[in-house]
Amino acid sequence: MIAGYCWPQSALPGETVTLYCHSDAARFGFEIVRRGERERIVFESSSMAATAQAMPDDLASHGCRWAASCEITVDPAWPSGMYVVRLADSDDHRADAFFVVRAAEPADAMLVLSTSTWAAYNDWGGPSFYTGSHISATRRPLPPGFLEKSDPEKQRVARFKLWSPEELAAYRALGYSPWCIAAGYANWEYLFVRWAESRGWRLGFATSQDLDRDRGLLDGWPAYLSVGHDEYWSEGMRDTVEGYVEAGGNAAFFSGNTAFWQVRFEDDYGRVVGYKNAIRDDPAYDGEGAPNLSTMWSDPLVGRPENRMTGVSFTRGGYANMPNAPDGSGGYTVWRPEHWAFESLPHWYGDLLGAASTVVGYECDGCELELRDGLPHATGNDGTPRNFEVLGTAPARLWETRDAPPMHESYIGELNWVAERLGGADTAENRDRFSHGRAVMGAFRRGRGEVFTTGCTDWAYGLGDSDVATVTTNVLERFVHGRGR
Repeated sequence: MIAGYCWPQSALPGETVTLYCHSDAARFGFEIVRRGERERIVFESSSMAATAQAMPDDLASHGCRWAASCEITVDPAWPSGMYVVRLADSDDHRADAFFVVRAAEPADAMLVLSTSTWAAYNDWGGPSFYTGSHISATRRPLPPGFLEKSDPEKQRVARFKLWSPEELAAYRALGYSPWCIAAGYANWEYLFVRWAESRGWRLGFATSQDLDRDRGLLDGWPAYLSVGHDEYWSEGMRDTVEGYVEAGGNAAFFSGNTAFWQVRFEDDYGRVVGYKNAIRDDPAYDGEGAPNLSTMWSDPLVGRPENRMTGVSFTRGGYANMPNAPDGSGGYTVWRPEHWAFESLPHWYGDLLGAASTVVGYECDGCELELRDGLPHATGNDGTPRNFEVLGTAPARLWETRDAPPMHESYIGELNWVAERLGGADTAENRDRFSHGRAVMGAFRRGRGEVFTTGCTDWAYGLGDSDVATVTTNVLERFVHGRGR
């Protein structure tokens, strides 16, 4: 076996990243590859002495504590981006690690990778948040499939219910973690980066921890981007983004299930803490009010619904094109075709957008809606800003505990939890109140800035569709160059 991780997870040009590698073989080597529009090998090391590192029993929660294998100095010529360290040992075992090179100065848009969500799903060497743990160490490897996949389109979570037994067996034979279809760079961000860079957009890259650590991370950047499955957010992350928008920045959430859970970083960002439903086990619990409680941002004890930032919330959305959830058309019903986001599209009220690519798949965010003159409007009762413009909708549904695929015994269905925490009790009546969700695409102004959201995780899978690409381009042109204002 070979495995590795890098620390810190991001660095500026000229700074140093340390590679920690375990291998049972005698020798190992690696190449460092920037994964964007094109793969670019920036460094290679052919043969180094390998070390069989210790495997602490608590490595999943407290990290591996391995001895350093080598140091990597970030060459100033390496552009900002996601860098995969491809490891191979003399026994022909292979694995991947990663680090991010941050931008030394602003460009078009800052893409913050969802590394806190990757940590929540990481089951390398021990449990994840989905298999019984409330603490995830970031100083450990990521399982296979998180950083690279052989076929991201086919191996996406919104497709797995369509797999035949033979396809499922073939997928398992790849050795991927079962959780890698729900988290990781290979699923969403890579697809977006490949598309954006091919069209000339100059992206900067950072991690969730960078967004928490540096309140000035977004200063000078025309736009902030969230892509894919960006589920776990800290207080510092929200403070940075919301302050940036209030001051005149632009935030585009090409993502879903965004900021559903609050987490805390500990041990110099070496641990992500999230108690989720087990709120009374969290040391931050206080029945009178707990703003740092690691549970839903929408929970009354936290009192900071995520839709204040994004316009939408998973509490009013749910799953689409998943088991025990609506398929719908796979796309959005367009409600306001005259909006700037749809500029140059020939759509009418009621037309579909993104259906051929099933952009409304997996996890979706929505808001409380009411009809006025046949058009949906945000009521504002759930925390969504009243100036939020509803551009498109599609059906979605939260799972009850019994609806989910086989899960760990600690799993509580989001519908049950939302009914209990927002409705006051997990009753059939309260579940009915929240069971008819919607994926909602929309936009609103906040302070001196502006926000756009797709309300779905799988938007990046639609970028090969000209309509989806046009909306994405319209957002970037407006937010980066101020066009259409």
